[in-house]
Amino acid sequence: MKKYAALFLLLPLFLSCSDSGIRSNNPYLPNYSVLIDLNLNLPEYSNLKFVSNAVLIPAKGVRGVVVFNTGSGYKAFDIACPNQALASCSTMTLKGITLVCPCDKEEYSLFSGQGKLQYPLKEYRVQVNGDVIRVYN
Repeated sequence: MKKYAALFLLLPLFLSCSDSGIRSNNPYLPNYSVLIDLNLNLPEYSNLKFVSNAVLIPAKGVRGVVVFNTGSGYKAFDIACPNQALASCSTMTLKGITLVCPCDKEEYSLFSGQGKLQYPLKEYRVQVNGDVIRVYN
């Protein structure tokens, strides 16, 4: 009987696997491998020490990666328009605390990655270790 009780106690552990809420099923964006380390002591990344600041990292991911300080942590998103096929206009631009897609003028929040269309921004995982931020998938 104790074996069955232990099994029922351990069952939720096996059923609670998660992908950290990061979706990767967008048909418009390929899944490229990303691994970026940002040292906040370097001048080009020091703005990330302050809330609501973002840094663009070109030539990573699909079209580049933006890293954003939310105040309670960091978020990292690809700057490819998530609701457009890859084209000359599908690289988003930074506008304050949003990314704007030039193809359809849709805006996406850097706090949540959400816009008004079907797919949110392609999000990458972020790990902070001291003054180094690691962005990966």
